Formats: sequence, structure tokens, C-alpha cells
Amino acid sequence: MSDMTGARGNPSDATLGTLVLAGTPIGDLADAPPRLAAELAEADVVAAEDTRRLRRLAQGLGARIEGRVVSYFEGNEAARTPELAEELARGARVLLVTDAGMPSVSDPGYRLVVAAIELGARVTAVPGPSAVLTALALSGLPVDRFCFEGFPPRKAGERAALLRELADERRTLVFFESPHRLAATLAAMAEAFGADRRAAVCRELTKTYEEIRRGPLAELAAWAADGVRGEITVVVAGAPRGAAAALSATDLAGLVAARESAGQPRKAAIAEVAKEAGVPKRTVFDAVVAAKPPGG
Repeated sequence: MSDMTGARGNPSDATLGTLVLAGTPIGDLADAPPRLAAELAEADVVAAEDTRRLRRLAQGLGARIEGRVVSYFEGNEAARTPELAEELARGARVLLVTDAGMPSVSDPGYRLVVAAIELGARVTAVPGPSAVLTALALSGLPVDRFCFEGFPPRKAGERAALLRELADERRTLVFFESPHRLAATLAAMAEAFGADRRAAVCRELTKTYEEIRRGPLAELAAWAADGVRGEITVVVAGAPRGAAAALSATDLAGLVAARESAGQPRKAAIAEVAKEAGVPKRTVFDAVVAAKPPGG
């Protein structure tokens, strides 16, 4: 059976409450949706990722919160969801806000949305700012098709494995990253995607010190090595199209072998083949290893 809840609520049970997902500014308070102040005032329960930031937001908007305020963050999301679902079952209007942007997008919210849908409660939204879409629009990279990958793994090995899986993705890629891991992540991207793959680092979007750095991944990694501050969104161009990108592993290994036979060191041969084929060096290296005879 399809989900029939919509803008007019669930016709099957008018006694159930409403869950409202509200977008909040990612930097400039003036970007707050016009409806946000009204929703803060009308909600029976306001679930916030950080209640102190919520109070500052409400004060900045001139909104008075009349309902109960509860915290709803990564550490208590699983435990608090049933409590908020009970509020919805009793007919409450529950407003969910995170520190910045839309709830559920790399922030708490998904569990509560699922619980509300299973309950049959109405789920609606107050659309607002999104770091993902803002960075994508400012990047100068193709925006017709893209995918959002959230935060890359913190551990180097897990991060490298994920990036290798994404090396052939043709859609534009969008990531979040913390400033102290940015240089390492950009270097790992240059290794996995190729040093010349185009990218943009979007820092402090809509804030006073907003900065957009565009260029090849290797160049951006060198820039970030000196240290970067603020909220970071990284946009990376998708894998290039063309016959060269479609070379098989056997083809790649053969090209390296031919250069080695001509006296070129393997490392240099792998780098040249990767650049000419438009694929990451790791892809060529793996092809060479796979082609190596057992015991060779």
C-alpha cells in the first residue's frame, strides 16, 4: 500500500499529530525560512540537536517557544525517538531542527521520520538552506546528476577503500569533511580519483569568511596542508567519459608491461598509464598485481 500522507495529513486518523522537519540557516540568520519562526511558536514539542543553539536561533528570529524543548542528537536519537513517536500518537505537533540545514541530511532525523510514517502521522517540512545544494551550485562543476556521500570514513584504510569504489562514479560527488581531516582526505581523493580531477572546497558557506577554492585535487590538497578552518563541503567532478576510461584491467597491465620492457621503472610506468587512461593510479596498480603470475 502506498503512503497516502501528504500536505493535508493522513485522512485515516485525524487524531494523530504532525512531524515538521525544519531547515535552519547554515550560516547567515537572514536565510531562515519565513515559516520557521511561526513553527517554533506553534509546536507542542521542539526537538533540537543543540538546545542552546535553538534558543539563540529563536531569539534571533524574534520567536517565542511555547512548547516543550527536548534534545535530539546522535547520542540519544535511538532512545528519544519512541518518546517523540508517543507525542505524535497523542496528537502533538513535533518540530525537528538541527544545528544547520535540513534534518536527516548527515544529521539526526531519519529514525523519527520512519517512526512517524509507521505510526501513520503526517510528515511535512519547512524547506530551508542546504550546504549540499549550495556547494554544488557554487562549485562550477556539473550539477545535472550528483550524489551525496556524507562524511568519508575517519580511518585512512576505510576512507581509501570507499574512494576506490567511487573512482568510476560519473556523477558529481559531494562530501562533508572536518577541517582537521581535509588535507588527508583531499590527498586520498587525488590518489583514488587522479591528481588532475577537478574539485571545489567550499568553506564557511553564507558566513562572513565564505571561501570557494576550485582546482585539481592535488592542488587543493597542497593548499589544505597549511590548515583550514570552518565548516567544509567538498565537491568533486565525476569520472571522465571517453574510450580511455573504458580500458580493461588487462589493457592497463599490458600498457605498464610495455613501458617496463622499454626500461621504464614500474612506478613511473603506472603513473603515466593512469594519467593517459584517465584513471586513478591505484586502479592501474591493482591491474598490474592481478596480472602478475602466481609466484612471479
